[in-house]
Amino acid sequence: MTRKKEFDSVRMMRDIRDKISEDIADMTLEEERKYLAKTISSSK
Repeated sequence: MTRKKEFDSVRMMRDIRDKISEDIADMTLEEERKYLAKTISSSK
Protein backbone atom coordinates (compact mmCIF):
# COMPACT_ATOMS: atom_id res chain seq x y z
CA MET A 1 0.00 0.00 0.00
CA THR A 2 1.43 3.38 -0.97
CA ARG A 3 0.55 6.57 0.76
CA LYS A 4 0.28 9.96 -0.95
CA LYS A 5 2.53 12.54 0.61
CA GLU A 6 0.81 15.73 1.68
CA PHE A 7 4.15 17.51 1.96
CA ASP A 8 7.22 16.68 -0.11
CA SER A 9 10.25 18.30 1.52
CA VAL A 10 12.66 17.23 -1.22
CA ARG A 11 10.46 18.80 -3.89
CA MET A 12 10.16 21.99 -1.83
CA MET A 13 13.95 22.28 -1.42
CA ARG A 14 14.48 21.71 -5.14
CA ASP A 15 11.93 24.39 -5.99
CA ILE A 16 13.60 26.85 -3.61
CA ARG A 17 17.05 26.05 -5.04
CA ASP A 18 15.79 26.49 -8.60
CA LYS A 19 14.18 29.85 -7.80
CA ILE A 20 17.33 31.16 -6.10
CA SER A 21 19.46 29.96 -9.04
CA GLU A 22 17.16 31.73 -11.46
CA ASP A 23 17.14 34.93 -9.39
CA ILE A 24 20.93 35.17 -9.09
CA ALA A 25 21.90 33.86 -12.53
CA ASP A 26 23.04 37.21 -13.93
CA MET A 27 24.23 38.81 -10.68
CA THR A 28 27.76 39.70 -9.69
CA LEU A 29 29.18 38.22 -6.50
CA GLU A 30 28.47 41.44 -4.61
CA GLU A 31 24.85 41.50 -5.86
CA GLU A 32 24.46 37.85 -4.80
CA ARG A 33 25.71 38.65 -1.30
CA LYS A 34 23.24 41.53 -0.97
CA TYR A 35 20.40 39.37 -2.30
CA LEU A 36 21.15 36.55 0.13
CA ALA A 37 21.57 38.92 3.08
CA LYS A 38 18.23 40.55 2.27
CA THR A 39 16.50 37.19 1.78
CA ILE A 40 17.86 35.77 5.03
CA SER A 41 17.02 38.87 7.08
CA SER A 42 13.46 38.98 5.71
CA SER A 43 12.85 35.34 6.65
CA LYS A 44 13.57 35.87 10.36
